[in-house]
Amino acid sequence: MIYFDNNATTPIDERVLEAMLPFMKNMYGNPSSVHRLGRIAKSAVEVAREQVAALVDALPSQVIFTSGGTEANNLAVNSAFGRVAQSAIEHPSVSEPAKRFIPEIITVNRDGLIEPKTISELIEKRPDFVSIMLANNETGVIQPIADIATQLTERGIIIHTDAVQAVGKIPVSFKQLGVQMLSLSGHKIYAPKGSGALIVDKTVLLSPLFLGGGQEQNYRSGTENVAAIVGFGKAAELAKAELDARQTRMLSLRTMLENKLAQFSKVTIFAQTAPRLPNTVLFGIDGVDGELVLLKLDQKGVCVSSGSACASGETEPSHVLLAMGISTQQAQTAIRVSLSHQNTPAEVLEFIELITPFGD
Repeated sequence: MIYFDNNATTPIDERVLEAMLPFMKNMYGNPSSVHRLGRIAKSAVEVAREQVAALVDALPSQVIFTSGGTEANNLAVNSAFGRVAQSAIEHPSVSEPAKRFIPEIITVNRDGLIEPKTISELIEKRPDFVSIMLANNETGVIQPIADIATQLTERGIIIHTDAVQAVGKIPVSFKQLGVQMLSLSGHKIYAPKGSGALIVDKTVLLSPLFLGGGQEQNYRSGTENVAAIVGFGKAAELAKAELDARQTRMLSLRTMLENKLAQFSKVTIFAQTAPRLPNTVLFGIDGVDGELVLLKLDQKGVCVSSGSACASGETEPSHVLLAMGISTQQAQTAIRVSLSHQNTPAEVLEFIELITPFGD
């Protein structure tokens, strides 16, 4: 099998699984309990908090563990107030909860980027809360969040960024980005599903989604998923230590893939000239339905996506591509390849061979 769908989820790293196993078997204490098993669990959660904080250059006290990126995004948006704005390319876990505010939509250009003039126009509308993702899950396009945050925060505007896809692929610093909230997800960096975090500047007043026992500084009540949190922490530690090597490997594979795709006259790589994640290629083959290609590749043991995995089963074309001004017809040709440092050049060559009948 060739797995090229790493933006949807990643396999658990063996070293992560090894760190988790004791907390799935013998170390089963509740972190809120005062006995020995409870103290061991509590200590493990706090170590993981330090590991996650170190990955994104934050303080451990700024890390609020959640069940994943969706909950982190919902927690952030639930804490919004007044006039709300979001980019047109946000993940549904931002755009759906934001609907209750009837948000201002921040447009992107054909490369999927937010232009400086757009931010200037946004500031004139005096929003109170803005959410702009750091890197898009479909195109891989990276937004200039630090520059945007500087302009917004100096006017007292709170900014949240969904960094779920960026972390572990490019350097991410909560301090340097200058945002007040940042969302993470464990299963995008070889940790288990069901783990995530919201990084929060202490000047922000959060509105909890869950009330109860007061865990996570009263921001996320509920008994902690200790094994998943431990796995998230270990994955964060590995992602920080191995970032340069992983980034180099993924970029090498992406370059190889794009060079091969360039040989096909019918192939268009979306947002190719924009700053992008080193692992993501979203392309279309003129006149060929992306879902059809996906199904044919699946029969050959190749896993790719036609866009966001969270929108699987949908027949509508990518809202991200439509926001970029891509026609509905062309958007329906989209195929997303999201690579991992675990992939090989041989897999890229085999993939190219399998899509050749469509691209010729």
